[in-house]
Amino acid sequence: MTIEQIIAIALIQGLTEFLPVSSSGHLALIPVMTDWPDQGVITDVMVHVGSLFAVIAYFWRDVLNLLSGTWDLVRFQNTANSRMAGYIALATIPALIFGALLKVTGTLDAMRADTVGMAKIIAWTAVIYGILLFIADVVGKRTKKMEDMTLAPAITIGICQALALIPGTSRSGATMTAARFLGFERAEAARFSFLLGIPAIAAAGGFTAIEAVQLGTGIPSYAIWAAVLTFFAALAAISILMALVKRMGLWIFTVYRLALAALLFALIYEWIPGLPPLV
Repeated sequence: MTIEQIIAIALIQGLTEFLPVSSSGHLALIPVMTDWPDQGVITDVMVHVGSLFAVIAYFWRDVLNLLSGTWDLVRFQNTANSRMAGYIALATIPALIFGALLKVTGTLDAMRADTVGMAKIIAWTAVIYGILLFIADVVGKRTKKMEDMTLAPAITIGICQALALIPGTSRSGATMTAARFLGFERAEAARFSFLLGIPAIAAAGGFTAIEAVQLGTGIPSYAIWAAVLTFFAALAAISILMALVKRMGLWIFTVYRLALAALLFALIYEWIPGLPPLV
């Protein structure tokens, strides 16, 4: 893998993981829209791990509270931190189950092999979830904070996180959309979305590392470098998103998603003469 591809993958993952525009969709588009080979699942997961450390660094106080809450759970102590840790743990289960099903059936691998089909999936999910994000942000109340989280909304948001395993959906976009529909403030919806992503991303990274060891392939050094670069890009993206949701709302991401979908449809169906078709 070339240094240019490593940098591109790291920047794209880091900047899109926490923006509601789908990092997995953008990563899947790299081999579709360039002559670079598919970077592979291991690289995709490693750059997600880079994003994981970024969210831990940014929300370190919340992470410490969750760790404290986990310890309280072990000791059967009912505290605010233990309840939040329990909600996040339970809300992660749908993503783990759905991810395991996709892995066992080879669905994601099959989608990656079909470049045009993958582009169509990403285009349609960009449109559908972009519109849902806009509607949720407009009609959603602005009263609830993360401290108001209960089991039912946590599980609902967790199910939406599971659906985000479909490329183009966006994990942060799906979870923030659900949280906004459920009445959470924008910043609080983003905060819960990021914290909810920690165990899911950690699980994906752990399973991939175990698989690499079992297969004897190991984790390539370029994937590790990509993860490091992703860490810094993701920190910047989190800061940008938290500033935008407080000042502008989420409509700007709907505009971006619709523009991306329009470009993909133009490439897929060759609407604009001179643009290279997807192959």
